[in-house]
Amino acid sequence: MTTAPAAPTQAPPSGTLNPVVLTWLHLKFQFLETVRIPIAVLGNMLFPSLAMFFFVVPQSQVAQNPLAATMAVAGLSLFAVCSASLFTYGLGVAEDRQLPFDPFVRSLPAGPAPRMIARILNGAIFALFGLVPLIVIGWLFTAASVTLLELLTGIGVILAASVPFVLLGMAVGYSLSAKAALPVVQVVLFPLAFAGGLFLPPMMFPSWLDTLSQVTPTRAGRDLLVQALTGADAYAWAWPVLLGWTAVFTTLAVVAYRRDEGRRFR
Repeated sequence: MTTAPAAPTQAPPSGTLNPVVLTWLHLKFQFLETVRIPIAVLGNMLFPSLAMFFFVVPQSQVAQNPLAATMAVAGLSLFAVCSASLFTYGLGVAEDRQLPFDPFVRSLPAGPAPRMIARILNGAIFALFGLVPLIVIGWLFTAASVTLLELLTGIGVILAASVPFVLLGMAVGYSLSAKAALPVVQVVLFPLAFAGGLFLPPMMFPSWLDTLSQVTPTRAGRDLLVQALTGADAYAWAWPVLLGWTAVFTTLAVVAYRRDEGRRFR
């Protein structure tokens, strides 16, 4: 009497893969990939810190005024987040697309969602890294002062404000080559930073520029961050503007991803 051999155990189909685990694996891979090039991390932290030292600390009327100093730290903190998000993903995604490993990863059955969510989370992590020197400089060399609750609330707001810029960077990275992405990111970043009041407070703007700036994601993020840190009221449409731009940039990133996938894998 013979027994039939046991049926081989089959691996679960790809559709049953845990999306949380997949997102964690992508996040771990992207984080390690970034920190292995320390200058990529330090470069995003350097410019806002130098701007703080050169343009805020020497001006006693700003540095020694608790409200003005806190607003200056808030504006430069948001600029650090915008810069890290746009350069890391505008250039990083474009450079990844030129590597032979990228088509292999995108051909895996995990789908695009875990990788894109991991990119957003990775951007938030390095945004926090960029805030550390600014917080230290503001604490040591200016009169900026916040409570622990205000600081934690501000960190939450700045992470929320970083999402549309990560998505915009991904849209640029999936649409353009690395050589083209660099000037586009620069052209996008600095006008948005100036118009959003990250370098000069909006109360110094003429009325037409103040009105125009209120439709930018940088101004919405800046005012919400200042509100969290100082209690000064943000303009009424700040959250709708930020969420609206997040929806727009999400659409652009998804369209750019699918268009690139159609070109390269058809």
